Amino acid sequence: MPEERTKRRAAKDKAEGKAPSTQAGEFVREEIDHVREGKHGARSTKQAIAIGLSKARRAGVALPPPKSGRTSKRTQQSAARDSARGQREPNRKPAARRSRATREALEREPQAAGSHAALSRQAHAAARTRGPTARKAAARKAARTRAARGTGVKRTTAASHATGATRRAKANRGTRRRPASAAKR
Repeated sequence: MPEERTKRRAAKDKAEGKAPSTQAGEFVREEIDHVREGKHGARSTKQAIAIGLSKARRAGVALPPPKSGRTSKRTQQSAARDSARGQREPNRKPAARRSRATREALEREPQAAGSHAALSRQAHAAARTRGPTARKAAARKAARTRAARGTGVKRTTAASHATGATRRAKANRGTRRRPASAAKR
């Protein structure tokens, strides 16, 4: 069962007119956070993402099942079933026994799937399957949204890259005290 906070964030994304994949991203984030907190583990980052997407579909996010050829028939059927359940009864709680069994199985899994490095590897692998045109379009869109939010990468000069020791030395020029033996002369 997703947290209320996650449902609210997804509802806000929907109200802002954002895509279903963006709304589903909130559920994926929640799942990754659970793995990082140690609430449970995941066999791989891909599994953690799949759990998040399943939660999103069951919570009523209009995320379509993956196209044929991209995943197995079983995954497509499971996604279609989750979507149907989410459209019919988005607030239904899962069966307690099944939920407990799932949680206990996930608790036995490792937590490495939520690490920064694992997420980075997953993102890189997913991008590689998409081709250069799609990657370039994604980069352009990211740059546009960063500019719109005002959180772009700031251009820096060589002087700002100086180390702390160098900066302190520059700041102390002229204010350095002479040794006591030199001051007496």
